[in-house]
Amino acid sequence: MILGIDVGNTQTVLGLFSGDELDGHWRIATDASMTADELRVKVAGLLELEGVAFADVERVVLSSVVPALTDQYEVMASRATGKPPMVVGPGIKTGIPIRYDDPREVGADRIVNAVAAIEAYGAPVIVVDFGTATTFDVVDPSGAYIGGAIAPGVETSAEALFARAARLAKVDLEPPSRAIGRNTTESVQAGLLLGEAAMVDGLVRRIQQELEAPCRVVATGGLAARMAPLCETIDAVDPDLTLRGLLVLYRRNA
Repeated sequence: MILGIDVGNTQTVLGLFSGDELDGHWRIATDASMTADELRVKVAGLLELEGVAFADVERVVLSSVVPALTDQYEVMASRATGKPPMVVGPGIKTGIPIRYDDPREVGADRIVNAVAAIEAYGAPVIVVDFGTATTFDVVDPSGAYIGGAIAPGVETSAEALFARAARLAKVDLEPPSRAIGRNTTESVQAGLLLGEAAMVDGLVRRIQQELEAPCRVVATGGLAARMAPLCETIDAVDPDLTLRGLLVLYRRNA
């Protein structure tokens, strides 16, 4: 079995693969203060839910944008499985050209998403990842990763708004039924959710114009299921895209 771990700024997603099948899938809060021992206890508990122990895990594949946790997960995986994890970063064979000014600046999760999207949907393709940031990753018709865009995620925008606007109380991030809010709650929901959707559609259309080629648009990330129905340009929702990308990279480098 292969255990894929994608450490994001807000949430960490774990997936347990047996062959091509995703047998277990968990999403937990990212806590940058956790030690390797604490992580081992937490991950062991998740595996136990599926009747699996670390002894059943052949290798851990890790993608992380939190440097402090990258080190701790490496220690945890090495101790728990007896093998160092495969960490997505410089030196990993991605199988795709990365045409970024400095490839080392690209977040590991963005490369993993691009690899998975090409494998599942072909090229060209745009991946919209709804997380702490809303990221746009673009693969051109030749199958090369060429960059994208990074914008504040809807929850990040909400936190900033409520922190700076004294008279606005927090609201649930539920899609409103209309753009013209008839009360403060509806107005905030319209601004945050429909505003985010309009931003996504606008950027996707600009990217498609620059590509000069029709392409599929795939949504992933913790808020993808909530945001995709509000967007006009998204063709598919794939919540397990990043995890499947980790499996593809493992097979290309094992």
